[in-house]
Amino acid sequence: MRKKIVAGNWKMNLTLEEGIDLAKSLNTKLSDNKPPDVDVIICTPFTHIYPLTQLIDKTLLHTGAQNCSDKESGAYTGEISAAMIKSAGAAYVIIGHSERRAYFKENNELLNAKVKSALGKELKVIFCIGESLEQRQSAKHFDVVKDQLENGIFDLDVKDFSDVIIAYEPVWAIGTGVTASSDQAQEMHAYIRSLIAANYDKQLADNTTILYGGSCNAGNAAELFSMKDVDGGLIGGASLKADDFISIIKSY
Repeated sequence: MRKKIVAGNWKMNLTLEEGIDLAKSLNTKLSDNKPPDVDVIICTPFTHIYPLTQLIDKTLLHTGAQNCSDKESGAYTGEISAAMIKSAGAAYVIIGHSERRAYFKENNELLNAKVKSALGKELKVIFCIGESLEQRQSAKHFDVVKDQLENGIFDLDVKDFSDVIIAYEPVWAIGTGVTASSDQAQEMHAYIRSLIAANYDKQLADNTTILYGGSCNAGNAAELFSMKDVDGGLIGGASLKADDFISIIKSY
């Protein structure tokens, strides 16, 4: 049975002190209220990973990074390697977020290298895919997602692919307050699962966790999570407030 996951992407928000306060609050609130079959991840700025990993209850929370380099080490000023992330205590890393693709021009080739670097250091990868509003309106959304999968992760072997979580995030719904309808989310998640089955097999497809990301909040999470092929969420702004994030987790 595939895992249900709620992951918070803090993006470039919260000072270390603020992050510690939020993590402590989540620890306390989850100690009494965490659904037993849901994994909770907080993907924090790099500077927060080690101290937060030290203070959280790892039976309740896991930490992750928001990006990693495709390089192992060397003269790459400002870059953070997968080995560094792992050594800081994180178990997960987000790769391919639409903001990385758009603002930093990260293409499928680079993202493929990042995924392999992270998996090589035993990090679990949250791999993001999704279409823009223009692509959706021109009925290219299925082609875009298929291309991102085929050129991003479909060359992995079964063992490595088993450590990948897919996050479908329609770019037009990220931070806009507009959310894909539950039917739209289900349609795309089912399509993604069908592509995995075609490229690998049905068993692997059935076991792959596919998250929805894109203005998911306490008000719409329960409906989204009720869809057959939606296995949780990658949460942006709503993960920055403990009560909002807990409400989303409890939507299960």
